[in-house]
Amino acid sequence: MDLRQLQQFVALAETGNFHRAAERLHMAQPPLSISIRKLEDALGTPLFVRTSRGVRLTQAGEAALHDARRALFHAGQARAAALAAAHGERGALRVGFVGSATYALLPKLIPAFRAAHPGIELILHESTSASILDRLERHQLDAGLVRFPILHSGGYTLMPLENDEFVAAVPADSRFAERDAIALKALAGEPFIMHPSAEVPNLQAIAMLLCQQAGFVPRVTQEAVQVQTIVSLVESGLGVALVPSVAARYINRRVRFLRLASPRPAARIGIALATSTDSDDRQVQRLLEVASTVVA
Repeated sequence: MDLRQLQQFVALAETGNFHRAAERLHMAQPPLSISIRKLEDALGTPLFVRTSRGVRLTQAGEAALHDARRALFHAGQARAAALAAAHGERGALRVGFVGSATYALLPKLIPAFRAAHPGIELILHESTSASILDRLERHQLDAGLVRFPILHSGGYTLMPLENDEFVAAVPADSRFAERDAIALKALAGEPFIMHPSAEVPNLQAIAMLLCQQAGFVPRVTQEAVQVQTIVSLVESGLGVALVPSVAARYINRRVRFLRLASPRPAARIGIALATSTDSDDRQVQRLLEVASTVVA
């Protein structure tokens, strides 16, 4: 039994006549008769009673008709789903993101994507840039929002979405808290909270380079992976930190964010949408299109 035979069975049941069913199916009547007979032989029971005026369903035919229609409906749904996925309008998209993308970028990108492509499910995974890029190359993720610049090459491409720079985060009761800007060298004697080099190598390396350009090597007393955690540790009075300026979007009365007066120009950092170089998924292309619109 195949879908073609089910279509022929349903057409004959609905028309009650081989000639009219053949016309609906755009085929000759003799091949239709042969096909229905083969279907009945395969099922081991007659589906129709033949009369001089046409055909009518047997009890077996009546029992089979509902499920035959359902099978054709689901086959049509499966075909439509496959075509929609092939055109990038159905399916799932696995997207990794760094925690600081939640400050501004994700709240703009997710609603825009869902509005434009409601048939594509977004499956979000929070992680670090290094882990996201590794999983992207292993095809465990389809795309990722990562911090750039990236310090190593790989099988991925980057679309910059958000440009940023470091600011100094200091406790609100710090002697520096009343300033709007600060020379990084003024913090040389303070304990620093930084990203661990093993898990967040990009931001850690850039922050270290900034400090060295300011003429000192920072005394790192605490490490944390997420920007939000670093800010919380600054709030707790454990030290100062260099964090992306987007972190200042959330007002925290116990932390002050100071613009770096020097060294200038400050190192540019940001968030980019990373995708596999060899990816040709339509869903990924849809995400890239929406992302470029959101940025514009």
